[in-house]
Amino acid sequence: MDSKEQQTILIAGGGTAGWMAAAALSRFAGGHRIVLVESEAIGTVGVGEATIPQIHLFNAALGIDEAEFLRETKGSFKLGIEFDGWLREGTSYMHAFGAIGRSAGLLPFQHYWLRAKQAGFAKPLQRYSLNELAARTQRMQRGRMQRGRTAAGAEMAYAYHFDAGLYAAYLRRIAEARGVTRHEGMIASVERDRATGDIASVTLDDGRVLAADFFIDCTGFRGLLIEGALGTGFDDWSNYLPCDRAMAVPCEGGGDFTPYTRSIARKAGWQWRIPLQHRIGNGMVYSSAHLSDDEAAETLLANLDGKPQADPRPIRFTTGKRRKHWNRNCLALGLAAGFMEPLESTSIHLIQSAISRFLALLPAGKPSQAAIDHFNAQADFEWSRIRDFLILHYTANERRGQPFWDAVRDMALPDTLTAKIELWRETGFIHREREELFTEVAWFQVLAGQGVEATGYNPMADALPEDQLRALLEETEAAMVEQVRAMPRHIDFLRQFVSGQGTAQTPATKANA
Repeated sequence: MDSKEQQTILIAGGGTAGWMAAAALSRFAGGHRIVLVESEAIGTVGVGEATIPQIHLFNAALGIDEAEFLRETKGSFKLGIEFDGWLREGTSYMHAFGAIGRSAGLLPFQHYWLRAKQAGFAKPLQRYSLNELAARTQRMQRGRMQRGRTAAGAEMAYAYHFDAGLYAAYLRRIAEARGVTRHEGMIASVERDRATGDIASVTLDDGRVLAADFFIDCTGFRGLLIEGALGTGFDDWSNYLPCDRAMAVPCEGGGDFTPYTRSIARKAGWQWRIPLQHRIGNGMVYSSAHLSDDEAAETLLANLDGKPQADPRPIRFTTGKRRKHWNRNCLALGLAAGFMEPLESTSIHLIQSAISRFLALLPAGKPSQAAIDHFNAQADFEWSRIRDFLILHYTANERRGQPFWDAVRDMALPDTLTAKIELWRETGFIHREREELFTEVAWFQVLAGQGVEATGYNPMADALPEDQLRALLEETEAAMVEQVRAMPRHIDFLRQFVSGQGTAQTPATKANA
């Protein structure tokens, strides 16, 4: 590539990944010509419609108006994820966004809660979580709350549920308005440069040849460029995450309009429930070694809030990732890069983070090998730490007597996860390594929710007299309850906001999952 000439980036495939890439590149890579190839004859998987708070950063960078975005995607607000029956039948906990409790001195809240729990007067974590209290009572607000009697107003952290197909269509309109050229057609073959080995062009089924300097593979599980042409290789993680089927079906609205995602443990996997303005998204993730497709469909259809709007069909997958997400002059995004089940709503975030990482290393000419190696090292770290977080949900279960759950409870764990669990058990300490996606608070909620007991806590927590510790917990809970009582119902707030009658508060973009 000659860096002095305008470079062409060709995106192979549309869907959420393709149009996210097109929208971002058309906004920030002004010196490049952006081309996207997709075929309406090829459907999208579309198994995930839930996000984490970092989506604010992506939408804000594109200059997207939040109310318009929610109208266009039929979206709703999300304050966290409820895990129903994951420890054992009849139990429930939530991974809520935002802070838990209040720190005191040098120590985070978890150590004071652990001390109070051992002393017998700590309440469940949800009593100290603004987001979970709001979610459980189906209330919602944006930005910073009003200052209360007991504490300064807390800031809400939230994400969204939305229709992924409508989001892709919305981003397409934005991208095309900024100059992205779309070609309708199926890719019949991929040609490589004989001298360099890089991808040179793609040929469509009607014979058109489209050349480019750089290629982004958004062709789904096939990985038509990253795997089909370049033979990059795949790291199989099914020994850690053995579910290998997903089945999705939308249904008519019904039941509670919850500002949270539900993940309900079933006998050989789990079911999701995602409420949108116009329907509810539902699905099953399961192990075909423990449950047939017919049994999965029967379980899914028997647990809907409304009439199904389609027939469920199984989608086969292998959990894992490409050995290189960036290989030569090709970057894989979305399902072409790999797959991890949508248990913690990370699918869209992984597209977003890869785009952000690529823009930071955007090549002006031939890609630097140092840049490629750095990108892949960062991607490997991000994916492996998310993998560990998902495994924790499975391995820490007490659903005894169910073959699938017995197997995942007894499986060998990655050393990185074993070390984190042991550190928590012995000291109550949680370490967030480098730019690991999930924070200490996220790990705290899942470890506690899954019944992984910490036998110790930092002894500095003992320096706080017991009466002051009790007061800290009581005042924290009272502040949270006071804030939540002032919030409108989620459904009322959403209706007002998308109609243009909402408040002018700013989103909590700094919150992590």
